[in-house]
Amino acid sequence: MRVFPCDRFPLPLPEGHRFPIDKYALLRRRLEAHAAGGADLEFVEPHAATDDELARVHDRAYLGRVLSGTLAPAEVRRIGFPWSAALVERSLRSTGAAVDAAAAALSDGVAASLAGGTHHAGTDFGEGYCVFNDTAVAAREMQARGAAERVLIVDCDVHQGNGTAQIFAADPTVFTMSIHGARNFPVRKHPSSLDVPLEDGTGDDEYLRLLGPAVAESITRSRPDLVLYIAGADPYAGDRLGRLALTKAGLLARDRLVLEAARGSGAAVAIVCGGGYCPDLEAIVDIHAATVLLAAAQDPPGVSRGVRPR
Repeated sequence: MRVFPCDRFPLPLPEGHRFPIDKYALLRRRLEAHAAGGADLEFVEPHAATDDELARVHDRAYLGRVLSGTLAPAEVRRIGFPWSAALVERSLRSTGAAVDAAAAALSDGVAASLAGGTHHAGTDFGEGYCVFNDTAVAAREMQARGAAERVLIVDCDVHQGNGTAQIFAADPTVFTMSIHGARNFPVRKHPSSLDVPLEDGTGDDEYLRLLGPAVAESITRSRPDLVLYIAGADPYAGDRLGRLALTKAGLLARDRLVLEAARGSGAAVAIVCGGGYCPDLEAIVDIHAATVLLAAAQDPPGVSRGVRPR
């Protein structure tokens, strides 16, 4: 299975910043160790998302401000990262990783970006540590290439995918599903195609009870060629921003449910990491590594890739 790391493109942050940027390098190293032990993983450096790829989703004026470093102070605060040339490069690579993972999935059945899940970025804004919306760019790019007609975004980050929902609100070819904390960030949520709001403290059993029908309904309604799966680590009970109570075993059951349902439908699956803010970085790495290793161990679906007749 091809995986696309981008931790070689660092993001310098001020001392004490609460975004755990080091988790990405730790994840790559953990998976490299598994690959050395025989796991079916091929590490590929992602390309930097191009202007054309980004402009299929984002307003060109917003892109210009990001690329030139002329964002207004309020825009920088909304994103949550200080602007730097390194931030731009990292954001381009992280978005490119989602595009590359989607293309690889449509060829191979499944692939993963070892970053991303930047679902708070909308058409003309960044927000919540998200500069560009990687899964939205990947969906639009696969459609532009003629590699997929219909795309399903299954968002299992603990925070609602407001930017993704805003981008595709009027587009029936991209179905957005979000299962998230009802009272968590963002305060103002943009309606997805299907939202599953959860009460604080929701644990494994209730989460899985609600997730199964939501995924099944999403697949039935969207009939996807490609599923983009945001496999957030932040529903974990130890996450300081999550407010849910899932265990590592529950999160792995979540992954299995999503992957098996998507593969059973004949869709390709591209995974992106999503959030994870546990103070114990090794716990975040455990969760993301388990997702990738589960996907890599699955037999490729016995269907031809690309657009299927409707």
